[in-house]
Amino acid sequence: MVGLKEELLKSIWHAFTALDLDRSGKVSKSQLKVLSHNLCTVLNVPHDPVALEEHFRDDDEGPVSNQGYMPYLNKFILEKVQGNFDKVEFNRMCWTLCAKKNLSKSPLLISDEDAFKVWVIFNFLSEDKYPLIIVPEEIEYLLKKLTEAMGAGWQQEQFDHYKIALNTSREGLSAWDLIDLIGSGQFSKGMDRQTVSMAINEVFNELILDVLKQALPDKDGKKCLFLIKCLDKSFEISASDKKKKQEWIQAIQTTVNLLKAGSPPPHKEARQKRKELRQKLLAEQEELERQMKELQMANENKQRELETVRKQLEAAAARAAEEEKKRLQTQVELQDRFSLELEREKMVRQKMEEQVAQKSSELEQYLQRVRELEEMYKQLQEALEDEKQARQDEETVRKLQARLLEEESAKRAELEKWHLEQQQTIQMTEAEKQELENQRMIKEQALQVAMQQLEQLELERKEALEQYEEVKKKLEMAANNTKSWKDKVAHHEGLIRLIEPGSKNPHLITNWGPAAFTEAELEQREKNWKGKKATSE
Repeated sequence: MVGLKEELLKSIWHAFTALDLDRSGKVSKSQLKVLSHNLCTVLNVPHDPVALEEHFRDDDEGPVSNQGYMPYLNKFILEKVQGNFDKVEFNRMCWTLCAKKNLSKSPLLISDEDAFKVWVIFNFLSEDKYPLIIVPEEIEYLLKKLTEAMGAGWQQEQFDHYKIALNTSREGLSAWDLIDLIGSGQFSKGMDRQTVSMAINEVFNELILDVLKQALPDKDGKKCLFLIKCLDKSFEISASDKKKKQEWIQAIQTTVNLLKAGSPPPHKEARQKRKELRQKLLAEQEELERQMKELQMANENKQRELETVRKQLEAAAARAAEEEKKRLQTQVELQDRFSLELEREKMVRQKMEEQVAQKSSELEQYLQRVRELEEMYKQLQEALEDEKQARQDEETVRKLQARLLEEESAKRAELEKWHLEQQQTIQMTEAEKQELENQRMIKEQALQVAMQQLEQLELERKEALEQYEEVKKKLEMAANNTKSWKDKVAHHEGLIRLIEPGSKNPHLITNWGPAAFTEAELEQREKNWKGKKATSE
């Protein structure tokens, strides 16, 4: 009865979900009462309105909801079903409630009766879970049987393409999707409506009504007869050919064996096997999913561990990166500092080079000045020598002039003496005068000679005086030249300084440019200059 209850629930589910909802989104009590009354009628179950009212006496939040009706349905209707009802009538009642609302409005190649039979077949082949769907394996099974019943060949490749497209969008088809699929003629191209209808009817009889083979209408002149003997009467059956005859005999024998063994019809057994296989596959899949979940959990644990390790590594990497960043920053700072120091050193070196170049230039100027000063000293020395020689010449001329003056004075004195003696001699006698005259003549000759000597001395004195004047001019010129050179030397010595790079002593500046010399050197130079000056004077 469990299998029967499941089959009934599928049809009832279609009827229940097709009921109208009120404004609150629930099914009204009146509709549930009508549905329950109709179910009891078609299932031959006694209807108990009091139980229904008792069950729905609570507020609308509970019993009237979808979940609230199922306990009543199970307890007061399905539990009382005995199997003495018409399956077709029951399904037709549920179909009437749901078809109008769910059946596609597009034109189909099958009649409403064929659509009803497809709907019933769907309920038989659908999975035992809600909302109801038929899986691709059962769709393939149904389409194969319809194709076989129509006498056409099965197109596996076409269905494989359809199956791939179906699997990518959803797990299976609803009853109404299945009706649209069969009614569209996608898998029955080239077949007329009557052939399709006959195929649907044959599959319906086999799967729903458990009819393995149907008794064809008797026609005169048919061969391939066979006889079925029963307890109360016998049946004479005619087949169209020997193959059909054998199929009939085999089907009847299979039915007899199933009845003796109390086994279900083969299509139900096959359906059960397919369901069990799907359940087994589902269980295996669930087990696989469980194992996958366990593996996934283990993997997630590993992932968490790895994530922890990764975070630790990231933290370590972050620390390392931070340390590396600090190190790089320190390195950059050191490099910047080094670059700054290098730049500063470069600037200092450049400045020192400029200073060295300047010092070199100054040194060159200094050496040039020294050479000029040496030349000045040389010229000064020559001037001093010329001045000394001029002084010596002046002294010689002065001495010569003095000597000449002394000789002139002596001659004058001597001439005066001679003149006095001549005057005295004039007063002497004539003899004496003669003698004196002779002496005078001698004296006069001597005087003449002396006068000539005097004139000569005068001339020499004049020449000496001219020489003295010339030497005096030369002396003055030498003195002026010496004074000029002394001034230049003094000026240069006052401006000269020795270049000592890096010296921290006070610098003395000259108008020739920056120069430096120590106080000791200045004192030594000053002392040498004073000594030379004293010597020259």
